[in-house]
Amino acid sequence: MLRILFLGDIVGEPGRRAVIESLQRFKDEDGVDFIIVNGENSANGRGITPKISIDLLRAGVAVITSGDHIWDQKEVLPYLPTEPRLLRPLNYPPGTPGAGSIVLETAKAKVAVVNVQGRTFMQPPLENPFLAMDAEVNRLRQETPVIFVDVHAETTSEKIAMGRFLDGRVSAVVGTHTHTQTADEQIFPGGTAFLCDAGMCGPSESCLGREMQPIIQRFLTGRPILYPVAKGPVKLHGVIIDVDELTGRALRVERVARFWDQSAS
Repeated sequence: MLRILFLGDIVGEPGRRAVIESLQRFKDEDGVDFIIVNGENSANGRGITPKISIDLLRAGVAVITSGDHIWDQKEVLPYLPTEPRLLRPLNYPPGTPGAGSIVLETAKAKVAVVNVQGRTFMQPPLENPFLAMDAEVNRLRQETPVIFVDVHAETTSEKIAMGRFLDGRVSAVVGTHTHTQTADEQIFPGGTAFLCDAGMCGPSESCLGREMQPIIQRFLTGRPILYPVAKGPVKLHGVIIDVDELTGRALRVERVARFWDQSAS
């Protein structure tokens, strides 16, 4: 049995610090074997930098996924081709820097991780994610049955449809992007674990990790305004999935929603 931990969108410095200082506890107390995080909001709430990527990988993260903010920090462009463990969405056009999937060897099994972006209400509109995933999963299954998919998308319908589309072909489909954890964790009939959105790792007293008052003012006035990352208690959201490494089928899925205990770090 292989135990995978996936943590949802990391928001700014509070989220980064909480994740980095909590990973060893997840290993020691939860027995996780393989850690994936979504890091696309880890640089002050928008994008990711090479330094942040290196810090997360050195702390024990195996793969970093992303989404529509992957290009927001300009220094990531030359970095992506040099670090295959930082993924950008699979369904960008051919020739885009970086990769949308990776296969890593572990002590228990080869693990594939795929990052794909939805199209509904998402900018920029990318290639059809279902067609891209169909081809990529067929390719990856030649190498390993253990495949984890981060589908970075806005709508529940698109994420659920992706999970059902891939049921029996991948180990897990977990959504990101909305920063709000859903409570629909389940294992589909074909053996694929599913959670519509993993949630975020960031300040809990906030609007999606940002200070509340600026966002309220935006709704009141309609005017552009800066949204600083919030302060205060940090909560980690994600999911732990047990996978049969021989078949790739999910055996158990459990949501993670834990306040970061700074005193224990």
